[in-house]
Amino acid sequence: MFDLGSFHILSYGTLLGSQIYQSFIGGIISFRTLSRPQFSTLQSAIFPVYFSLQTALPIVTALTFPGERTVLGVGPSSVNGVLAPKNRFTTLLPLATVFVTGITNLLVLGPKTVKVKDERMQQEIRDGKKSYDPPPHSKEMQALNKKFGRLHGYSTLVNLVSLLATMYYGTVLGQRLC
Repeated sequence: MFDLGSFHILSYGTLLGSQIYQSFIGGIISFRTLSRPQFSTLQSAIFPVYFSLQTALPIVTALTFPGERTVLGVGPSSVNGVLAPKNRFTTLLPLATVFVTGITNLLVLGPKTVKVKDERMQQEIRDGKKSYDPPPHSKEMQALNKKFGRLHGYSTLVNLVSLLATMYYGTVLGQRLC
């Protein structure tokens, strides 16, 4: 028999696990271990996959939403269950938040950050100095560093909102299991 609940737990667990791993384990260890250029190359390869997961997994989680079991039977499941009035704030809102934050990083902030990173690399060639070398820097590099820092900060904030929404939904899911 096809059991939505199992797929729901697996998709939610994959979402939360990937967020925690990338944010607090893999990213930090990579930054501490690799040289700046190696770290940048690794993150450039990981982020599109990570942000794609953050975009796709809330959809999978919504599609596999199991109906609530009551004495009257089983309530609406899948998207109908997510859209049910009683689930709009506890299920739809956090899953939609994760989707929107994921797609924002995937399609907007990620590409803009990569563009500025590439511009900094070109400026490093012109300046003969790395963007992360001690000051002084050219005015152009200062502006690029500031822009990169701002975009990276926005992306990090959006990622944090996504993680908090995922954790909030986890508490809702946990209450349903009790």
